[in-house]
Amino acid sequence: MARFGGLLATDLRDVTSDPAALESTGWWAVVADFEGRLTCARFGDVRPAPAPAPVPGGWRGPAAEDWTSSLDRAAYTAGVRRIREHIAAGEVYQANLCRVLSAPLPDPSAADVDALTALLARGNPAPYAGTIRLPGHGVEVATASPELYLRRSGSTVESGPIKGTGRTAADLLEKDHAENVMIVDLVRNDLGRVCATGSVTVPALCALEAHPGLVHLVSTVRGEIRAGAGWADLFAATFPPGSVTGAPKASALEIIEALETAPRGPYCGGIGWVDADRGTGELAVGIRTFWIDRAATGGPVLRFGTGAGITWGSDPEREWAETELKAARLLAIASAAQQPLGGTKR
Repeated sequence: MARFGGLLATDLRDVTSDPAALESTGWWAVVADFEGRLTCARFGDVRPAPAPAPVPGGWRGPAAEDWTSSLDRAAYTAGVRRIREHIAAGEVYQANLCRVLSAPLPDPSAADVDALTALLARGNPAPYAGTIRLPGHGVEVATASPELYLRRSGSTVESGPIKGTGRTAADLLEKDHAENVMIVDLVRNDLGRVCATGSVTVPALCALEAHPGLVHLVSTVRGEIRAGAGWADLFAATFPPGSVTGAPKASALEIIEALETAPRGPYCGGIGWVDADRGTGELAVGIRTFWIDRAATGGPVLRFGTGAGITWGSDPEREWAETELKAARLLAIASAAQQPLGGTKR
């Protein structure tokens, strides 16, 4: 099943990794892992349905104290310093440094990501929230993403990169605005590779958006896809999303590969839906996203990613604190904790 934008999709008909299928017929749920694995699932029954209501005992999450991090505080802050060295050497302007949090599931048979979606809808509502549950294909994802990766309506395509995060607007620095502008330039360039010449615009730059427990700076980049181009071309031109890689993207990806110790999976990828019949679709950047890894060594685990964009103006401890801020509310919901967590264990 899949759940997005007030729709519930059931009756699985087809699963493919070919993005060309998104130009065929039907309604598709889509997960593109950061590392490039693409899963497109076509459903036969798609109907309006509200977000599910939480059911007592419907979700058994990890213990709050069991969350561990692929990069601990010392490793993460060292990574920030290393990125600043790359910036000083002129190799990159900005790079996103992320870590993956993991915790064992106490009762894997009772771990239903749609039940987790119900808790997220109540405790952390998000504009691009959704669920994709395809256990037979290794995909069990619940997202509370606030960030638009790609929205398509006919030939019009739009992206909404987020850069700049604080508890309140007063926390945002000049560095946050500069970082947002850098990524807007990158997204403009990416869309320019697949859009008609001169059609790419920026209708909104560094707009302030409030979300549960924090605020973001969000920009909008829009263009008209050139004749004959489709979803495969959009992915080729824009993936992975610029806001979770860095600028220049190729250099940032090399740095990410060298510094991060765990695959990001659906975190920082693309998650959403495509209606091939109507020529529409909406994919979120896979942030604020949980996924179940049932093939993990030692037994099934729940995973969640968090990260921050690093620039020359970054302070290592402040960037670590930003990753904790982004994670705290959601980990508390998944662990059924009533108060934000004090931090990941290691």
